[in-house]
Amino acid sequence: MRNHSRFKQHCLYFLLSLLALSCNHPKYPTTGSLEKLNAELDQVIEPGAVIEILADGFVWSEGPVWLEAHEKLLFTDVPRNTIYEWSEKSGLKEYLTPSGFTGTETRSREPGANGLALDADGSLVMCQHGDRRVAKMNSPLTAPSPNFTTLADRFNGNRFNSPNDLALHNGSWYFTDPPYGLAQQSEDPDKEISFQGVYRVDVSGDVHLLIDSLTRPNGIAFTPDGNMIVANSDPEKPFWYHYVLDEQGIVSGSLFYDASHLTSSRKGLPDGLKIDSRGYVYATGPGGVLIFNPDGKLLGTIRLENAAANCALSADEKTLFITNHQQLVRVQLKKR
Repeated sequence: MRNHSRFKQHCLYFLLSLLALSCNHPKYPTTGSLEKLNAELDQVIEPGAVIEILADGFVWSEGPVWLEAHEKLLFTDVPRNTIYEWSEKSGLKEYLTPSGFTGTETRSREPGANGLALDADGSLVMCQHGDRRVAKMNSPLTAPSPNFTTLADRFNGNRFNSPNDLALHNGSWYFTDPPYGLAQQSEDPDKEISFQGVYRVDVSGDVHLLIDSLTRPNGIAFTPDGNMIVANSDPEKPFWYHYVLDEQGIVSGSLFYDASHLTSSRKGLPDGLKIDSRGYVYATGPGGVLIFNPDGKLLGTIRLENAAANCALSADEKTLFITNHQQLVRVQLKKR
């Protein structure tokens, strides 16, 4: 009787071990690693978390946004002028083409949509490199079509360079305008604005210039207390900047982080970023995704082999999706 009970105990332990192994075993191929520089990183990302490759084969993946109501992610392949969708249930599908250039002929090597976001009504808003504007898709998310309304395409009568990334804050859209969508990034005959700007489009549709001093403004996001962080994807000035704003514009600006010491040995530059509800910053940059605490301290990096372009949080902030050059990857964050 005692032996029979011990045998049942061993069987139970064996089954529990198998269950634990199956729970920790990733469903998809993995890549990269975690680099921990500070113990606080354990408050953000699960120790030992793996980086799963969800899809592959893109030219340059960008602009991810999570659609909670539809349990899927949208992201773009900028050179292919196409938006894709990915879900756990259905995998990868083409979602919308064309996404950023709706004409018949372009010289741009990156004509598609870049940054994607949802407005307060749940409509898809995007930065369109090829059409050089910020636009809203008029179709519902469940029936996408290349039918757009322009939210902003000019400043002082001149066409933007190629709006890149955007964020919604207090009812206004904030976006960056580097030259990456132009055929030539400097001295392009189609370039109508001499600088690379950061702008605000208010509810009335008026466009306000906030910053004209950054060489390559790129990713943009807001902290829980309403401050703005902007990435500068210039190899000579690979910085993130922190700005305090009021209703009129910029009150003050300061350097958030200087990544100059990383760029010589790691792929990538400051690019897209997201900020969670606690103020932790997930910033694609040299080496992968750099994770900062609200005070700007670098806690560690999700190390990736290729240059990461942007990232998106799930609604519960338990998953981080990353567009990693030709791949879409994800990593599980700390459950709380």
